[in-house]
Amino acid sequence: MTGATAGGRETHLLIVDDDERIRALLRKFLIRNGFFVSCARDAAQARRLLAGLEFDLIVLDVMMPGEDGISLTRDLRRQISTPILLLTARGETADRIEGLESGADDYLAKPFEPRELLLRIAAILRRMPAADHRGPKFLNLGPLRYDTEKGDLWHGESPIRLTGTEQTLLRRLARAPGEAVSRAELIEELGRDSAPDPAEAERSAEHNSERAIDVQMTRLRRKIEPDPREPRYLQTVRGTGYMLVPD
Repeated sequence: MTGATAGGRETHLLIVDDDERIRALLRKFLIRNGFFVSCARDAAQARRLLAGLEFDLIVLDVMMPGEDGISLTRDLRRQISTPILLLTARGETADRIEGLESGADDYLAKPFEPRELLLRIAAILRRMPAADHRGPKFLNLGPLRYDTEKGDLWHGESPIRLTGTEQTLLRRLARAPGEAVSRAELIEELGRDSAPDPAEAERSAEHNSERAIDVQMTRLRRKIEPDPREPRYLQTVRGTGYMLVPD
């Protein structure tokens, strides 16, 4: 299985194992077979990666010091639906049942043939519905953090209030970070917004003009940029529109 993709991009796997040698071997093998791979040495590091990145599948060792794989799987299932493949040296029926009951999608006993791991991963991914991949869960803009799923902007623990129009524009730009979005596309996005902020209602007549987009972007820059006159994150693309450039 080479060139593995999900939605036109490399399939991103997270390997969680406390054994550095196994992590390195799995990472090398899976990269050679076309996957994009991140690794974590324990549950705590896995949580940090999952807070900022989106993965297509998690390969998780059960026997880890501290929080074990079963406990982590059970907790993750309350938050995300990312498929999980458990790896363990315990291959008894009761252990497999416990792993599956915790919310894992499959269970592979050690030692295993690398080819079997590939087949198990492929089988899980085939069962998953095609996802509308919209990048990472969070985008960092200097000291600010933008939640791409909720549309919330934070400075540390403090939320930054965005108007309905600003939320719509930032959400559209965040769907394609690093790519130019035309003013026409932004106007169309505003037109599809079914629940505008009441405070913006009096400005609704402005939405169908490119000049209005420029005005809104100026306002948004005041909330995002250290120096709005020299934008670092919300950049103008001459002759086209705007582009969000996160850290």
